[in-house]
Amino acid sequence: MARRKTKKKYSIGSLLIVLAFAVLALYRNYQKQEPSRDGFQPEKRTERPNPRDKKEIRALKTFTGKVVGIKDGDTFEVLFEGQTERVRLAEIDCPESAQPFGKVAKKFASDLCFGKTVTVEAGGKRDRYGRVVGTVFTDDGINVNQELVKAGLAWHYKDYSDSDELAAIEEQARAENVGLWADNNPVAPWDWRKNKRKRR
Repeated sequence: MARRKTKKKYSIGSLLIVLAFAVLALYRNYQKQEPSRDGFQPEKRTERPNPRDKKEIRALKTFTGKVVGIKDGDTFEVLFEGQTERVRLAEIDCPESAQPFGKVAKKFASDLCFGKTVTVEAGGKRDRYGRVVGTVFTDDGINVNQELVKAGLAWHYKDYSDSDELAAIEEQARAENVGLWADNNPVAPWDWRKNKRKRR
């Protein structure tokens, strides 16, 4: 009977040792997974900036920059403080590129100010496309908006302007049959755009 009791005690002791090692191993594993007591937390993922995010829209009143692009007769790209701003000439409307004199108007505007420093007087205005709407002056004081109308390459945009000066300049160009006014029946760009939308 004594031998049987000894054997039983030995077996229980072995089990206790194994159990102790198992508990110790679990405790160490738990410590590895837990953050340290000094408040360390796993590093959070930082979101990368989306390159498609729109650039900041600036409220520009009067600014001076370099003309780096001519999209058409009345839409320029002006580099200002490292950022390109698309500028729509105020109070006038040039023929669209697909219209007669559209490409002529673009070339005229390019010859007048591409690659040159200009001053844009915008008053903080932008159109629904986000373009700065303003009057552009070259370094030597030429009013680009007026010059396009004077050359017969733009209409006075009366829906958006009540300028008596531009109205008089257009009348003079009409009387002299300058530019597009040499055409028997020139189509205003706003009418041309409207007709194009109807045909779609």
